Amino acid sequence: MEFEQILELINTVSATGLSSFTYEAEGVKIAMKGKQAPVGNVAAAPVAMAAPVAASVAESPIQIGDMATLTAAAQPAAEVQHNGKIVKSPLVGTFYVAPSEDAEPYVRVGDTVKKGQTLAIVEAMKLMNEIESDYDGVVTEVLVQNGEPVEYGQPLFCIG
Repeated sequence: MEFEQILELINTVSATGLSSFTYEAEGVKIAMKGKQAPVGNVAAAPVAMAAPVAASVAESPIQIGDMATLTAAAQPAAEVQHNGKIVKSPLVGTFYVAPSEDAEPYVRVGDTVKKGQTLAIVEAMKLMNEIESDYDGVVTEVLVQNGEPVEYGQPLFCIG
């Protein structure tokens, strides 16, 4: 599947307001998740698109994660105001609040943190990267859910 076709598919699915879309053919799987779809708003555009896409499918699997992440460059993000200093992700990966599934989170809302203290982990290419606080203060918000994909520069924590 060509890059342009993937972008066209993303734009088509985005325009329909679907919350998720999965396409699989000839060893290629594309799964997209976006904002919650309004009830009753379903369009046939992704189905109509499947035939031309299937004709040029590549052999290797393609996995597309969060649709909002992929289209962020094309659409300016709405600025959300937070009360405090923001700790941002230094890399693209998967966000984890604890070192393992059965462990306690590094920090919770209301915890006092010091500069350099580990707040979470972002996994990238099978490497666990500790996210450290850039500030002294109290955690007022955790802006990402455990296990969610994060982008470079995405706000993770608000420290008051």
